[in-house]
Amino acid sequence: MPDNEKIALFIDGANLYATAKSLGFDIDYKRLLKEFQSRGKLVRAFYYTALVEDQEYSSIRPLIDWLDYNGFAVVTKPAKEFVDSLGRRKVKGNMDIELAIDAMEMAEHIDHMVLFSGDGDFRSLVEAVQRKGVKVTVMSTISTQPPMVADELRRQADEFVDLQHMAAKIGRDPVERTERPRYQDRRTVPASPERAPADDGHA
Repeated sequence: MPDNEKIALFIDGANLYATAKSLGFDIDYKRLLKEFQSRGKLVRAFYYTALVEDQEYSSIRPLIDWLDYNGFAVVTKPAKEFVDSLGRRKVKGNMDIELAIDAMEMAEHIDHMVLFSGDGDFRSLVEAVQRKGVKVTVMSTISTQPPMVADELRRQADEFVDLQHMAAKIGRDPVERTERPRYQDRRTVPASPERAPADDGHA
């Protein structure tokens, strides 16, 4: 990547969490940010997730607070809880529209869009952004069975990067999972914040 290339990251929080989990590692968001800051001019790093508002404590809240204080533009909305036909509690919180609107608005200000998602619904968005002259890289994986990325999204992207190959650069040190100190002040959360819950975002 050219040093002066203007880059924006669009992170589908639920999708990235599920992908990294399937590959057996946790994302270190501080390292992720530094990695892309080193590749060009990072204009914005968006992180999208739905939150269950009526929960007394959400396990994703420490992560959201940390991201907010450390260079990410966090976009949230209330998740909807419902009971399916089998009586199971489900949480639904699709952020596709919010991500798509931001991407279209940012397209004229960037050279390169990096999408952290394997959701095939984003194929049309990628195509629209490309028509504006923006290069699009999709970050997901084909290393799992089944693959976490939709084939149509991978084909549409200018470049596809398997997240497995990025683990050494943006993954959290496994030692930190057990030795990570508890924290009191959300502004001083360690470099590797808490993981998102498994039902973060999509049902």
